[in-house]
Amino acid sequence: MMREVKRLFILFLLLNLVTSCTVCKMVRYWTPDIDEYNAFPQAEIKTGENKFHFPVAIDSSLVRMKLVERNAKGDTLRPTIDDYVGRSATTAYLIIKNDTIIYENYYRGYDRSKISTFFSVTKSVTSLLVGIAVDEGHIKSVHDLVLDYIPELKDGDSRFQKLTIEHLLNMQAGLSFVESYTSPFKDMARLCYGKNQLGFIEKLKFEQEPGEMYDYNSATTAILGIVLERATQIPYAEYLEEKVWKPLGMEYDASMSLDDKKHRSAKSYMGLNATAIDLAKIGRLYMNGGNWNGKQIVSKEWIDRSITPNIAENHISGKKYKDYQYQWYSLERGWYERDSTGAYRFNDSISALRFAEESAFVHYDIRKLKNTDTPGYHWVAIDFSPEFQAFGIMGQTLYVNPEKKIIMVRLGEKWYTDNNVVQLTRVLTRKYPVLEKRW
Repeated sequence: MMREVKRLFILFLLLNLVTSCTVCKMVRYWTPDIDEYNAFPQAEIKTGENKFHFPVAIDSSLVRMKLVERNAKGDTLRPTIDDYVGRSATTAYLIIKNDTIIYENYYRGYDRSKISTFFSVTKSVTSLLVGIAVDEGHIKSVHDLVLDYIPELKDGDSRFQKLTIEHLLNMQAGLSFVESYTSPFKDMARLCYGKNQLGFIEKLKFEQEPGEMYDYNSATTAILGIVLERATQIPYAEYLEEKVWKPLGMEYDASMSLDDKKHRSAKSYMGLNATAIDLAKIGRLYMNGGNWNGKQIVSKEWIDRSITPNIAENHISGKKYKDYQYQWYSLERGWYERDSTGAYRFNDSISALRFAEESAFVHYDIRKLKNTDTPGYHWVAIDFSPEFQAFGIMGQTLYVNPEKKIIMVRLGEKWYTDNNVVQLTRVLTRKYPVLEKRW
């Protein structure tokens, strides 16, 4: 009898270890999942009484359109958009033009009301909240030192003393942090599944001086979220609810994932859980310069900083920006490597720069690339379009085309596999031309 009791006691301890310890949680959850919120405590984000609804006028020509697709055998297939998107890992796909829903569909058991994790799209929402905090004077300037808001970091790496809020916004912190999802024991898993975000951040080291180069990593936005909460003295979820969720008339409640029940630090880099239709309203806000039906939610200046490509003054940004500013992505219009004669592969930066200026590019970048067919390097001129987007690891996407007045939201279950669905919208904005894709 005593042996059986002891065996049950040991089993109880093992089960408790598996469900509670950080390492076991990392092993259990480390592969990203669209329902990642199940792994964490949640802070509620409630809707208000007044809800905003996009009018619906489904474009029948868009629904009936046949895409041209070629498989590996060279066979020509002609799927509809619904067939094309539906066989992917997509769970929600909607297109809004001129404030009207022209295409909306859900897959794999999802519907309009079902929330899912936004992953790194959350970073763009965090930037929005920081902008509001700056407008309201909670944050005096983006040039403020992070130590002004998180003094605990003064005992860490000395380079924390040089780190500013704008370094965080532009992913130029210089932290030694590997954004890798290949192991449950690497930096990303330790940040995501640890029980004390700030405790983890305090131990981080730096690889570069702040401001020297672009290095995308989630620890940077985790710090930004802590700055936000310290500056406003309001939990992230409450601030989002008060300043965005209710004013924009979101249709459904949402939630924010927290590190644990004790510290309750918001996962500002990946933890927003909401619906596709409500994410589209963030796109509408940015398309309209921060104005929502006559009320300025965030300053137009902040929106402009977020969607204008961040380029070095000499147009040669190298590794400093990478089409990313204030936690939003700029989109390239074209890589002008060559014309029909193969001429536009520039031998030097001056030639590429001259080409960009003669072509009257508004926002452009000059980059050095390694040749794929011959030894050595060449230069290209990269022209940026007015389009911009927020993007998450599993292809979670909020795409905005202000020229065409188009907003697209795509949510899905798999990571880095459905870029074709994301690119489909960019193709469709060009008066619904035929998509041709060879697999």
